[in-house]
Amino acid sequence: MSSKNTLIEIAWEVCNQVGGIYTVIRSKVPAMMQGVDGDYLLVGPYFNNHEFESIEDADDEYFEVVQKMRSMGYEVHYGYWLVTGKPKVVLINPKSAFDQLGAVQYELWEHHDISSPGGDDLLNDVIAFGFLSKVFLAELALLRDEVKVHIHEWMAGVSIPLLRKDQVPVRVVFTTHATLLGRYLAMNDPNFYDHIHTFDWIKEATYFNIDAQVRIERAAAHGADIFTTVSEVTAKECIHLLGRQPEIILPNGLNVERFSFLHEFQSLHKEYKEKIHEFVMGHFFPSYNFDLDKTIYFFTSGRFEYTNKGYDLTLEALARLNYRLQQEGSDITVVMFFITKQPYHSINVGAMESRALMEELRETCQAIQKQVGERLFFTAANSESDLLPALDSFVDEYWRFRYRRTIQSWKSDALPPVVTHNLVDDDKDPILGFLRNSNMVNNRHDKVKIVYHPDFIASTNPLFHIDYTQFVRGCHLGIFPSYYEPWGYTPLECVVRGVPAVTSDLSGFGDYVFKHLPNADEKGLYVVNRKNKSFEESAEQLTDQMYHFVKQNRRERIKQRNSVETMADEFDWGKLVEFYLKAYRMIK
Repeated sequence: MSSKNTLIEIAWEVCNQVGGIYTVIRSKVPAMMQGVDGDYLLVGPYFNNHEFESIEDADDEYFEVVQKMRSMGYEVHYGYWLVTGKPKVVLINPKSAFDQLGAVQYELWEHHDISSPGGDDLLNDVIAFGFLSKVFLAELALLRDEVKVHIHEWMAGVSIPLLRKDQVPVRVVFTTHATLLGRYLAMNDPNFYDHIHTFDWIKEATYFNIDAQVRIERAAAHGADIFTTVSEVTAKECIHLLGRQPEIILPNGLNVERFSFLHEFQSLHKEYKEKIHEFVMGHFFPSYNFDLDKTIYFFTSGRFEYTNKGYDLTLEALARLNYRLQQEGSDITVVMFFITKQPYHSINVGAMESRALMEELRETCQAIQKQVGERLFFTAANSESDLLPALDSFVDEYWRFRYRRTIQSWKSDALPPVVTHNLVDDDKDPILGFLRNSNMVNNRHDKVKIVYHPDFIASTNPLFHIDYTQFVRGCHLGIFPSYYEPWGYTPLECVVRGVPAVTSDLSGFGDYVFKHLPNADEKGLYVVNRKNKSFEESAEQLTDQMYHFVKQNRRERIKQRNSVETMADEFDWGKLVEFYLKAYRMIK
């Protein structure tokens, strides 16, 4: 039996890009490979994963276990996860254990009081994956003296009660990144944090039809040797909803790649801001125009949870900001982007046509520019006069006509659309409902314009032609005043790209900033106080923060981008991975 130390990290999101935990695990890999004392292996589900490179002939215990499981009839793959660090990974197809699913479900019910409703495909996959993870760990424990396992979330947590029942000699750390019941309750109770100590978890789990999932999460939390979560905010949930207090907090980070010179990321901001300018011209300028040099770009993004993500608070603060700027006759325009995912039929035809006509106008202008330049040069070389000739005389009638026709086709009497896509339930959408009720529908006189983009931005996006990270760099301020957010990567992604951001003290990230980074607002990281504050008070504070940002001049905004970018090192995995390593050392 090998005495080599072994750390196995198991998550549904390993090699499987389905949520924020994917970012946590993927970005943490290089720091883990460097910091772990011994072997490091990841285990995840197999779904024809694209980030995977197979190994079919290896001389190690992992491949030996893979071969053993294959002989049992299970589909198991061994290879590399094709991300930075290229870690070894075992991927298991849950469906290869479906012939034993009934027996596993019975065991969970008989020994752990977890009953599985029929017809839930995801739950079936999760249970089968947990069972197969247990089989893998049990076989590996026969070959290695000490195996430590870090399991993430309820979707990988089924293995923990199964391991305990079979007394498999492995030591387990379990992390909940967000309690499942907490997310549901927060979406449905505007006073969730005031009521958290009063909830009956069984009653609420039954009400939301997530009884099996919540029981799996509780069994995992109570069966682990070390129980962890990602923030102090979520730790309070764990106490009341899972019945166990986490032993240690594991804050999340990113791989921070710092530029050698500050002007490099400032140049990227300018480059991608120009791309956003192009979209804004195509979207708004057919109806009316405004000074792009005096335009500030705000954005928010993430899963569509209207209250949890603070979209309601953001809209209220934007309406108040709009009123303030109108009252003082400001010459500043704010364009606010809502980037989230909602069901839609197609991209708005008008938005596509406007963008296409703008491109046609660009091509026309470039052709005219080329023609005028060539003829001007020829005339200058042959002229005895030093006076500039009438340039319009150099333009052919065809290009004059095409120029006028394109502009006439481009211009519109309609207001610029608020939403870029045709939503499935347009009349029921809460963002559109608020904007209509407050008459913030991109009127000419509005100082705050809204672009609601109900899809995530990618480089293939026909409206922006840039990817999400480039879009973030081109904006001036990210706004994420969440009501419920166990950690919150979106403001952190702003920080590492030198973009000032707003967070809240009810998000794990904001709570961490509030406690560990004094005067962060002076460096461009604003925290909205939502703990023990009314909606009205928080909305007014957020309005003040937005207004203060808008009133800054260009030099002050550049200084804030420099300042916020220097804070990125505080959230680098090279620093935060130590919390994880400490959790592993806590296992005796």
